[in-house]
Amino acid sequence: MNIPFDVTGIQIETERLLLRPFEVSDLVDFNAYASVPGVGEGAGWEHHKTLEASQAILQSFLENKDNFAMYHKGDKKVIGSLGLHSGWSSRNETYKHLKAKELGYVLSKDYWGQGLTPEAVNAVVKYCFSQLGLEALAIAHSPSNTASRRAAEKCGFTYIETGKYFSKLLQKEIDDIRHIIIKAVSH
Repeated sequence: MNIPFDVTGIQIETERLLLRPFEVSDLVDFNAYASVPGVGEGAGWEHHKTLEASQAILQSFLENKDNFAMYHKGDKKVIGSLGLHSGWSSRNETYKHLKAKELGYVLSKDYWGQGLTPEAVNAVVKYCFSQLGLEALAIAHSPSNTASRRAAEKCGFTYIETGKYFSKLLQKEIDDIRHIIIKAVSH
């Protein structure tokens, strides 16, 4: 079951990152990583070809209020995003009764391989389970995106199935690998 989510006023701090709502002033940083070929494509969207394309997507982040900016505290800039959306689990017979969201994340190519995505995902999982009352979080990624698969596995997500979804941004059907993590119930 999908539940509403709004990043307004939420800040989640990790050792190296501050996850916070996007701001209009993040445009240059956002465009810097979103315009690199291979970054967006791994998440199901084309890399941004113009600053105006980044501005339009940033505006949607500001309006939808469902994406955190991944702000690198040491480098003092936004290096990625992490969103909480309605996803495959809300349509799956086994999981649709759970209060759940789907995590989607993108990280600047300059920061790949440093463990920043698992750092951010673990912090958001903890926050969602302890503060938002979510019962599950799902992740979906393309079969070729092994970095996203590894991040999901490192964070305790379990592979469920391979499915398909229609990417509105790419205007085509795409295979996706689906994972889930379910909140442990204390007795």
